Formats: sequence, C-alpha cells, structure tokens
Amino acid sequence: MSKKNSSAKRQQTAPYKHPEATNLMRPEVGTQAQFKKKKPPKTYRYDSSLSPALDWDAKSPSREQGEQLIKQVLDAKSLEEAKAAASKLKSLSKPFLNWAGKAERLSFDVPTLPLFIHERLSTKAIIETLAGHKIDQQQSMFDLFGDPQRSITDQVLKAYEYQDNWTNRMVLGDSLVVMNSLLHYEGLGGQVQMIYMDPPYGVKFGSNFQPFVRKRDVSHNDDEDMTREPEMVQAYRDTWELGLHSYLTYLRDRLVLARDLLTPSGSIFVQISDENLHHVREVMDEVFGVHNACRVISVEKTSGQSSQLPAAVCDFLLWYAKDKEHIKARRVFVPRDPFENPYERYVCVEMPDGKMIDLSVAQKLRQESLPEGRILKLMDLSSQTGTEASRFAIQFNGKTFVPSGSRGWSTNAQGIETLKKAGRLHIQGNNLWWKSYRDEFPFREVNTHWADAKSNAFGGARIYVVQTNPSIIERCLLMTTDPGDLVIDPTCGSGTTAFVAEQWGRRWITADTSRVPLALARQRLLTATFPWYDLKDDNRGPAGGFVYQRKQNKKGEEVGGIVPHITLKSIANNEPPAEEVLVDRPEQQNGITRVTGPFCVEATIPTPVDWESPSAEASGDKGDEYASFVDRMLEVLRKSPVLRLEGNKTVTLKTIRPPAKTLSLSAEALVANGQDKPVAFVFGPENGAVSEKLVYEAAREAHAKSYTHLYVVGFAIQPNARTLVDKCADVMGVPATYVQATPDLMMGDLLKNMRSSQIEMAIGWLSGRDENDP
Repeated sequence: MSKKNSSAKRQQTAPYKHPEATNLMRPEVGTQAQFKKKKPPKTYRYDSSLSPALDWDAKSPSREQGEQLIKQVLDAKSLEEAKAAASKLKSLSKPFLNWAGKAERLSFDVPTLPLFIHERLSTKAIIETLAGHKIDQQQSMFDLFGDPQRSITDQVLKAYEYQDNWTNRMVLGDSLVVMNSLLHYEGLGGQVQMIYMDPPYGVKFGSNFQPFVRKRDVSHNDDEDMTREPEMVQAYRDTWELGLHSYLTYLRDRLVLARDLLTPSGSIFVQISDENLHHVREVMDEVFGVHNACRVISVEKTSGQSSQLPAAVCDFLLWYAKDKEHIKARRVFVPRDPFENPYERYVCVEMPDGKMIDLSVAQKLRQESLPEGRILKLMDLSSQTGTEASRFAIQFNGKTFVPSGSRGWSTNAQGIETLKKAGRLHIQGNNLWWKSYRDEFPFREVNTHWADAKSNAFGGARIYVVQTNPSIIERCLLMTTDPGDLVIDPTCGSGTTAFVAEQWGRRWITADTSRVPLALARQRLLTATFPWYDLKDDNRGPAGGFVYQRKQNKKGEEVGGIVPHITLKSIANNEPPAEEVLVDRPEQQNGITRVTGPFCVEATIPTPVDWESPSAEASGDKGDEYASFVDRMLEVLRKSPVLRLEGNKTVTLKTIRPPAKTLSLSAEALVANGQDKPVAFVFGPENGAVSEKLVYEAAREAHAKSYTHLYVVGFAIQPNARTLVDKCADVMGVPATYVQATPDLMMGDLLKNMRSSQIEMAIGWLSGRDENDP
C-alpha cells in the first residue's frame, strides 16, 4: 500500500496559488467594441526643480519659481522656513544631465488604454484535461484554462470594478502604456515590490530587436533584420529618432511610472552596459533621488571582445529604492571558497597535532598540494572602536600583549579567558590573533561584484540574443522580495524574470512590445517544472512564507536553509551561535512536481474611435495624430494607386487628394476606366477597428456629394460596421467596399527610408460581395 501511495505521490503535479491576492477583472478580447470605460491620457510632470539649467529669462518657468522662493526666504517667520526655501532655491542651480528636448519637455502624456485578455493558460488544467480526455466526449475549451467562463455582460459591465482571483500576466504592448494602464485602470500604484528592467543598452540605435526565434544575430542598420511587427516598429521609430537623446527620454519616462508603481519598501534594478552607465545613473538620480541610490552591482559577462583596448567583461545593475529608509533588503549568502582571494594573508592550515602552516599563494591557487588539516584565517583580536575598559594586558604563552595606539580588544577579559580555553588564540609575529575556521561558516554575504553569475541561461546555449542569466534576477529577487510579493518586468525579453518569479513563488507581470519574446516566454513557462518548496501555511500560499530547517549530511556539512554562524562574540561569550537563513534553500517536497501557475496573455487594444464624435477626445486618441496618419495613407495611395479587388479585378486611381470641405471623409479620387468617376475614401483609426458610426457618417456624406463609390480602409472592422458596408448601396444609396490595410502601413515613415521599402501591394481587398462596378 505504501509503495502505491508513494508512486501516486510522485506523479502529482501542482502549481502555487495566491489566495490572498486579487486582480481587478479585465475584459476579454472581442468585447472591445462594447467596452465604454474609456479614460483620457494621463499627463506626467517632471520635477520642476530639476531643470538642467537656471535660465533667468521670461520664457523659463525657473525664473518665476526662483523669485517665489526668494520671496519665501525673505518673508520666512522662522529659520526653519527660510532654510527650507533656500534649499529648494539652491536645487534649481544644481548641474544635471541635459539632452536635446529635455528643458523644453516639462511633461509627457501617456494613453490610458485597457488591457484585454487574449488567452488564459493553466499548465495543470491542460495536463489534467488531456490526461482525462475521452474521444466520445466534447469538452469545453475553458476546461483547458482551468478558469470559469464569464458572460459578455460581466466582462463589459464588471471589468475594472470587481475583484477577481489573482493570475500572473503577460502583456503585449509598449511598456509605458502598460504601466500607465496598471496605474490608472487597476490602481496598482504602490503595490509592486520589485521592478527589473533590462532596457536596450542604447549603444547602436540602428540595431533592431531580434525579429526571429531561429536567428539570433542582428546586424546594425540591416534591412533584412528589420522586424515586420507594427507595434515593434512604431516603438522603434519613436524611440530612437535622436539616438542617445531619445534613449534618455525613453528611459526617464518609464522610470517615472516605475517609481509610482513601487511600494515604499520596493526596489528597482536597471541592467546596463558600461557605455551608458554614467548617463543612466544620472537619470535615475533625478527620478528616484540620489539619497535612494542603493548599490551599483557589477556582473561578469560570459566573454568580452576588444581589438586594441582591454575587453569589457562586466555589465552593471543600478539598484535604487523607492524610499531607502523603508527598503526591504534580505541578506543573501553564497557558498564560500576558502581561498577566494589567494593573496589574502594569514590563511593557514591547522594540522591534527596543532601545528600551524601558513599557506603559500601556489597552495591557495591549488597549484601545489595542501597539508591535511583544518583551514582557518587568523583574525585581528583588536578593533578601532575600543574603550578604556578594553585596553588591558593579556598574558598568553609567556608573553604580554597590549592593544596598540587607541585600539582595544574586541571582547572583555572574561571573553579572552574563554578563547584561551577553547584554543582559539594564536601568536603571529608580535601580535595576538584569534582563529576563525572556514568550515564553521562556509558562506559569505553577497557583495556588489557577481563573478559567479555569468553562465548561460536555460542551462545551455541562449536562444534569445538579450537573454539574461536567471541567477542574476534570482539574486535581485531574493534580496528585495518575499514569497507572494509582486514583481514586474516591463522588458520581457525571453521571460527570465517571470520564470524566476514563478520558481520562487512571487506574483509577476511582464510586458513587451514584440510578439517574439512573449512567444518564447509563454512556451518557456508552459514547459517548465519547479521544485515544490514547503509552505508554512497552505491556506495562504507562498504569502505565508517557505519552511526552512537546519540539516547536516553524513560529513557534518550544513545542507539546510538554516545554518549556525559562529563568530568571535559567540565563542567569547560561550553562547549559541546566531543562525542565518539561506533564503535560496527552503525545504523541498520531492513527491510533487510543480508546474507554472495560471497566467493570462493580454494586450493593449485601443477601442474603436469615431473621430467626429464627442467621445473621440475622451478615448485618448488625438485629432492631430489621426491627421498625420491620414497624410501617410494618402501618400501610400499616391505611390500605389491600384486597388486589387475580388475576382482579380483592379481599380486604378488618379488625382488622389483630401476633400476640399468634409465632415467625415478622408480622401477623394477619380477612377480611370474610360469615364473618370469620383470615389470617396474613409480611413479607420490607426490603432483601432472601424466602427459602424464612422461608416454611416462617411456614407451619408458620400451620397450627398454624389460620389459613385465609398472605400472604407482599415486594419480591423467591427461586425456591425462590416454588415453596413455590405448593404451600403441599399441602406445609404451609395455602394461601399471594405479594404483591408496591410500591417506594414502602421510602420509609417520608417519603412519609407529602408532600402527594401518597396511595398508592392500597399492595401488589398477584402469584400463580402462582387464589385461589378467601381
């Protein structure tokens, strides 16, 4: 019976759940046409005291602010008030990093878009559904999701109002828009414990992001390496127009939103190379404050290349706190090599007969054999913080020792006697030392140089060009979060942050502009397995904490998560040693294979827009942006004036231009088919679906102006709008055709400047009926 139970236990699969955490209900994809909870763009203002220069002229807001502060100093009723105003005045004249457009750009707007759920995934539900599948039974797709099906009414009316069970999240969209949505649709401000950002290093602004899974090499300014994803190209075009100047603006904007997401105890890590380390640090000083800078951590890379100068072998992590006084920081320990520094002095071996042998550099480098015995380090018995009571004479082996200068002994007279009896004292030269055995605490606390974190991720060759080693993110996560905390990575890459957060029981949200990294991350998570770490409270999930125990193997080595830390104080006072918790060694249960918990794949999809309607402004879409889009579409039509329709029919256009006076139409043209017939065009939104109202208003105007045909051009169209297009001749008195625009048109002027920019078919037909007459 026991064997049967153990066998069944070994086959058990389970994910971690987060019962204490909730999410606001988000709408499902397909309901965007009915989603009416639109919000205007959010304006973020920079700190006005961080002007890059104090320009005393009529155009600078610093002048007015400076005069107000001077008045506050003069009118101050107390010295404290005067000092506070003077401090603000002084900050106006501090030097700051400046770049093109920074002084003129006092704020920036971010569209506030909802996040629509495209896919719900549960590894455990998929496994159980497939394992129990019966051929003669039809199962609901929701069985694969492990998630209850919600009505359209709930999705539309209750979205962003009612709390739902927590699921981790993977989002397709620009990181700025995604973070803004989290802040203002879901109220996640002040709830994120850690943010890990691995932005583009800002070295080669002509380089593109990895466009293909099977092709890791990406060339600088090579058209063949250009991704065809509209979202990616739009972000790429908008971000790198001015090179480093645009890059710093890109980074500062995202850091501002990241700061608002963090809890008071939260931390942010930004990974960067040495080429722009100094610039990025100055930007982070501005956003988070110099006083909240924690550490600059160097991480060794797998290799470095250089032709003449020494190779660069390190990347860097800039660690900043939301509020350094309240930061959550956990001590992380790693196994210690007894000869970490072969040039360290007084590292010895104590032989079984008590004889001490000072090891040579060659022995510490293991180039020569080591004598048998215990490895130890002779430690100074005195300290610089000694008091008069600690400056007394010690008699040992017939010699007298007194601390030199103003130094004092590190323990009292009784402690010295205890050290004598324990055989812990040793004379080296003219000084008295105490013996610290390396096997008593074979660990060291992590410092700011991580030379042991340069191995490839996935346990082998990298499949993504910017793939980060999991041990780097793991160390950041263990230092600054607890199980159940929320972690965000707005630069998904290969999904390493989500992978590590899942492994250690943290909640996670990750986002990327490109589908390529999200596809890699999705597959990586669905195929991953993790150890099951024992939970202190199963009802609370990881939020209740992991179980740690002290354990030793047959050799007496500490292999558990709790280890004793023998120090001079514990020996001298003859007290039990302090215990350290190794946060990366929780207790594991071998009978359970843990799989990735439920997560959603989401995206930012702007809702349909009627540009002439009163709600257009509230939706967050701007008329001037639409006008620019119309200009681009007109240019494309002029360069490719042939429309390909159903049945291999074509329509050739000429005299393509915007209408002289119009309320709803975007363009007009003549069809060259022997008799020049005037036709009208209406363009749908660049980032949304064509709505029924847009078609109705355009068709009414086209009929009133006696156009012979209406062409509705869009990247997507609502079902009811498509129905109106098909019946437009009967309902509105003018025939209409829907023309499906290719995604390349979203890429705007970037593709125009490419050597391979010849788009043979700029727009193509998609019609539900034959067009016998243009």
